[in-house]
Amino acid sequence: MTHTLPRRGAVVVFLAFALAYFLSALVRAVTATLAPSLAQEFALQARDLGLLAGGYFLGFAAMQLPLGSWLDRHGPKKVSLGLLGVAVAGSLWFSVATGFSGLLAGRVLCGVGVSACLMAPLTGYRRWFQASAQMRANAWMLMTGSLGMVASTLPVQWVLPLTGWRPLFWGLALLIALSMAVIALWVPGWAGASGPRADGAVPGGYAMVWRHPYFRRLAPLGFFFYGGMLAMQTLWAGPWMQRVAGYTPLESAAGLFWINVSMLGVFWAWGMLSPWLLRKVGVDQLMAVGLPLCLLVLLGIIGAGPQAGSGAWALFCIACTCVSLSQPAVAMAFPPALAGRALSAYNLVIFAGVFVVQWGIGLAVDAFAALGLSTVPSFQAAMALYLSCSAMAYAWFLLRGRRDNALPSPAP
Repeated sequence: MTHTLPRRGAVVVFLAFALAYFLSALVRAVTATLAPSLAQEFALQARDLGLLAGGYFLGFAAMQLPLGSWLDRHGPKKVSLGLLGVAVAGSLWFSVATGFSGLLAGRVLCGVGVSACLMAPLTGYRRWFQASAQMRANAWMLMTGSLGMVASTLPVQWVLPLTGWRPLFWGLALLIALSMAVIALWVPGWAGASGPRADGAVPGGYAMVWRHPYFRRLAPLGFFFYGGMLAMQTLWAGPWMQRVAGYTPLESAAGLFWINVSMLGVFWAWGMLSPWLLRKVGVDQLMAVGLPLCLLVLLGIIGAGPQAGSGAWALFCIACTCVSLSQPAVAMAFPPALAGRALSAYNLVIFAGVFVVQWGIGLAVDAFAALGLSTVPSFQAAMALYLSCSAMAYAWFLLRGRRDNALPSPAP
């Protein structure tokens, strides 16, 4: 059962969750900007940076299965408040770390703490928003996340010489605590007819989610395309610009800034256009047409090598944004009582992909260097491996669509 909020209430709820998601995106992406400082202070290698950035996503991914059940049972408000307290602790832990293990533990705790910042609102939107507004709300939440990533680039780079990176995380802990207060005041509880007990006919657990043919069809796209887009946006675009394209740290931060600004604009456009596009075309068709562009851009980046800078990576991320439509599509393929579990299971796939791609590219870069390749060919070879995996995921998406006799996309 659903309980649609009035327009004003929907806007208030959106803004409350948007603040928390803005901060979660800032925490997620800040390692790309801090990578030179952390590598110098702690003598980190490429695989260490990949594991450090991926540690956030490891903690994030580890929470997704229990998170889905908690969201369906207790609702977005209680779950968000409980987990954001862990994010406060993780930010403080990271700020006082004296070695790599301390940094990694802080990042894992941060990942655990912000693991509900997108799933909680999307679960609530499935019950509280009109169906036609869910795609738009999803796109605009991602736009808010892009704004957080913008804040993690040049603004952070400007602050670092003044304060250093440790006080930055003290401030983040304070802001996350503020977002908890906003959610506590503005977001409704999970009560009455809209609560999970009203849908008791739906069995517990994740079996219905894992077995669903549409979920299985989209899972490789979530792992490699969505996860890979986030892996590049939050880590590897920065080292590529510095170690392959020859950018200075400030130039790299500026490049990341404009990459995230472009993503912000694209997600705003998706929010404006997606209801109309989905009436005319459909989710599957949009992804089938849009994702090959992502593969072609990455092929061009690999071929261009040092000539591929921030503009090329911005184009790659923009080309990948159509895969974001898969997230609300998965939610709408299931009844509202399963929305939290469906979204969290798919998010697990995405962030497991981010972890694997981030760490895997670091391992591949170091491995190719150990085989005698110089820096630029090592990065190109690692990206070529990622490209081949993405191409296979796209082929699976097309072939499963045909095998399942073109299973219809979930209608808004």
